[in-house]
Amino acid sequence: MVLKVNHLTVNFKVGGENLTAVNDVSFHIGEKESMGLVGESGCGKSTVAFSLMRLLEKNGSVNGEVLINNSDIVSASYKEVRKIRWKDISIVFQNAMSALNPVQKIGDQIINALFQHEKISKKEAIEKAEFLFEQIGLPASRLMQYPHEFSGGMKQRAVIALALICYPDIIVADEPTTALDVVAQKQVINLLIDLKETLNLSMLVISHDISAVSEICEKTAVMYGGQIMEMGETNDVFRRSNHPYTKALVDSFPSLHRSIDKLAQVPGTPPVLGNIPKGCPFAPRCKYAQEICGSAPPPFRSVKNGKLVRCHFAEELDFNNKEVLS
Repeated sequence: MVLKVNHLTVNFKVGGENLTAVNDVSFHIGEKESMGLVGESGCGKSTVAFSLMRLLEKNGSVNGEVLINNSDIVSASYKEVRKIRWKDISIVFQNAMSALNPVQKIGDQIINALFQHEKISKKEAIEKAEFLFEQIGLPASRLMQYPHEFSGGMKQRAVIALALICYPDIIVADEPTTALDVVAQKQVINLLIDLKETLNLSMLVISHDISAVSEICEKTAVMYGGQIMEMGETNDVFRRSNHPYTKALVDSFPSLHRSIDKLAQVPGTPPVLGNIPKGCPFAPRCKYAQEICGSAPPPFRSVKNGKLVRCHFAEELDFNNKEVLS
């Protein structure tokens, strides 16, 4: 198992109060396996990503276990964490322009990451970076250019190259297609699929775009209110949902195979960290909610198709979403 997350809980201390951003999250990713993490903004997806890399702000604290190749990054010293990052696990940050230093050549940023982990000459580092550029579809001749000389799609590829320079076992891709046009989005999706096959990569793909996740990932977890609401094989999660929140997300996604007069939307807004509902966090927005949903937290349990679902009525709710995603 490349990545195993056990009972991950993340709290932030704000104004003397502890706010829970991620609540008892567990999942695992095997060799050459990809998993999607989807949900609205504020549900805890990126906090999970930063926890895996030990990149939280100083007011954040992590409990639980994050095993990367059997090394627990939560309990590791800072020196040990620096060895694990980029060699075992790396991250593709959400905003490529913010992830790259605008006054430093892209090639220098990539080889500097390489120097942190390998004893290698500058010539060898440049050759390795040029080879990686070619692998991700960028001309090696563009390596020593500045970020402003790249288009949005090219910058995203460069950030992927930065994450891959030490050839880690797993990468975390945080919203890898955000802010790109549809052509660039498709190119990045295809690139991730190709890299997964050619480099035997494992991936955690975080996205709002369920179509991107459905193309890249074998399994998917749906997050809401800092918890996983539904998790299983991607097709089962999106096409045969057992949680009302998953159903609502799928319904809000436009279909290519039916006319659209008005896009469906999920009423209300996600809960704020200081005011998570007592029972099911989705209950105030759920049209299927009963009295028990507002008072008792639902268990995270297995249903008949093998998925794990956090809903009191998961067995009764079996939504067929095949038309939407086909």
